[in-house]
Amino acid sequence: MPELDIQEPSMGFFPAAAERLRGALMDSRQRWRDLVGLAVDMAFETDRLGRLTFLHPDPAIGWAPGTMVGREASILLADGGDGTGFDPFRVTVRVRQRRAWLRRGDGGLVCLAFSVEPILDSLGGISGVRGIGVDVTALDAPAARMAGALRLGDALDHILSCMGQEVLAPKMLRSALEALCSALGAEGVAAILLSPGEAPPNVAHRAGSGADTILPDVVALLAHHVDAPLQGTAADGRRLLTDICQARFGEQTGLAAWRSAASRPWDSDEIRLIAAAGKIVRMALEHEAIQREMMRQARTDPLTGLLNRRAFREEVLRHTDRADREGVPCTLMFIDLDHFKSVNDRLGHETGDKVLLRVALILREIVRPADLVARLGGDEFAVWMGGADHMTAAERAEALRIAVPLALDEITGGTPPRVTLSIGIATRAVRADEDIDGLIRRADEAMYDAKRNGRGHWRVSLLESD
Repeated sequence: MPELDIQEPSMGFFPAAAERLRGALMDSRQRWRDLVGLAVDMAFETDRLGRLTFLHPDPAIGWAPGTMVGREASILLADGGDGTGFDPFRVTVRVRQRRAWLRRGDGGLVCLAFSVEPILDSLGGISGVRGIGVDVTALDAPAARMAGALRLGDALDHILSCMGQEVLAPKMLRSALEALCSALGAEGVAAILLSPGEAPPNVAHRAGSGADTILPDVVALLAHHVDAPLQGTAADGRRLLTDICQARFGEQTGLAAWRSAASRPWDSDEIRLIAAAGKIVRMALEHEAIQREMMRQARTDPLTGLLNRRAFREEVLRHTDRADREGVPCTLMFIDLDHFKSVNDRLGHETGDKVLLRVALILREIVRPADLVARLGGDEFAVWMGGADHMTAAERAEALRIAVPLALDEITGGTPPRVTLSIGIATRAVRADEDIDGLIRRADEAMYDAKRNGRGHWRVSLLESD
């Protein structure tokens, strides 16, 4: 059988063919890009984590070139990807002509009609999503306004719902701010107390992070507040959004939100949301002020503003535990006004009230800020001195014995019988076994001993261990 003469083709054929093929592929790709650009406003692919791996055109919907590839596509969603709307970047089946609202790079909103499908790997698992979107915003302008109103309403409903789960005002405010922080997609939200006078502004309530570092920039922006929320930029570039909550009880509070410098500007929906949330926060602040005042009234004497008997006992228990931890003694003084009834009988209750107020003022002046002063009722007062023994208390009692009657003479005219003080003193040693009731009983007995022995004096009750 004759041998076949097979000749190999010229090697020069392959480079030329490859070049023609490469050119055809590039032409096809450019043609595809041109057609996609004519037909759609956005084409994309994501990976299994929802990050954009391809975006056409670039820039797309107002985002700067090269800023979106590699980032989570959900940041484009107007609802923040919280599940309240269609998410074209996470689908499990092919979807055609589903609408979703996205955020533009300039902070505005755009509505796209998406056709998308999942990308499957060799095992049939979803490894990403690819799809296209067509801008239908002009067709959906009424729907856009309605969608914005619905999103605002949903956010406010969520804030109110979170607040409604709490009873105490501080917890209500914290829940409201946490919900607002989430709705705004912010790093943090805070209620800033703009105290009148010399007191510096401070963070009253917060959610998220960064409240203390952002405080100076927020206060500076709030100083330029008008009748609407203001946008600004912090020294480190973070984006700020502020509003004023003017409570009916005189406390002016600023509401502030912030997020990273790389984030988009605050859009109109978010500005409306913080303005509406400000009214809710104001209501919660007023509720907190009412609760605070009710608590103050429940713990203080209405005439003198001193602690009342119940609050004094609670505070003494707390201070005793602290004294034991610190290893220091503590001393209780019981004070009773001598001949006070005659002041009311001779000069009237208005003068009697002036006497009580002057005594309260003097007692406040002789104690340290950490000490306690109370009006137990009628003409009885009490002083608690942490870290003081009976010798120190005796020195204070002697000073009061002399100073108070002289001060009260200015009110009563000094006519007999003069108002004087009977004082009982009892000291609790470091980590003593004596309970508070025993200490109170000893101070009370020492005070009555002073009354029985001529009044206008002080007595010390000593234990055998003293």
